[in-house]
Amino acid sequence: MAVTLAEEIMLLSLDDESGAAKERQSAAWAVSGGILLDLVLAGRVTVDDGRIRVTDPTPTEVPLLDERLRQIETWCGKRSRDPKVTEWLTKDHTKAVKATVASLCERGLVREEQRRVLGLFPVSRYPEADGSVERELRARLRAVLAEGPTHRARTTGLLALIHGAKLHHLAFPDVPRKECAALLEELTAGQWAAEGVRRAIRDMQAAMVLVTTATVVAATS
Repeated sequence: MAVTLAEEIMLLSLDDESGAAKERQSAAWAVSGGILLDLVLAGRVTVDDGRIRVTDPTPTEVPLLDERLRQIETWCGKRSRDPKVTEWLTKDHTKAVKATVASLCERGLVREEQRRVLGLFPVSRYPEADGSVERELRARLRAVLAEGPTHRARTTGLLALIHGAKLHHLAFPDVPRKECAALLEELTAGQWAAEGVRRAIRDMQAAMVLVTTATVVAATS
């Protein structure tokens, strides 16, 4: 079973040794967005003009995606009009992270460890158990950065999510943030996928900019 976009983003976020999540809040938005984008690429969901619609409820046979597909269908069915992407990301991001981490544990890519903060408060950490998938992922991303645009919709879509959530340092820790942002802006432009997919990603990028900016403002106010 192929690794999903959400799982790839989660692998980039989790520290290999400690298992702690880096840039936790922004990564959570991107994880939820990754599930949504995989559903768009699978032809189950459309995102247009910043709003979500389920166009095909048929299961994808990927449990992580199918659970979210069922939830989106139920949620959309209770509303008078198609909901906004920002509404779904806000509702789903915390749950999406939990589901994605559970999926990574089931695959044997990370393992769960229970620890205590200050010797009192129990927390779960997810250090690396099998690094082969993340190594391949980082090599693929570095290749795109070095060689230029790819016509693989999933890879370019992943870069767009990373760029939209400002997770440049997680994916490319050795590249200065401004330089990386400019490169990703260039790489995710152009005719790399069907117009409907590119439009969906632009809408999702805009949604993540809104929610991540709001998170930063709330944290500093």
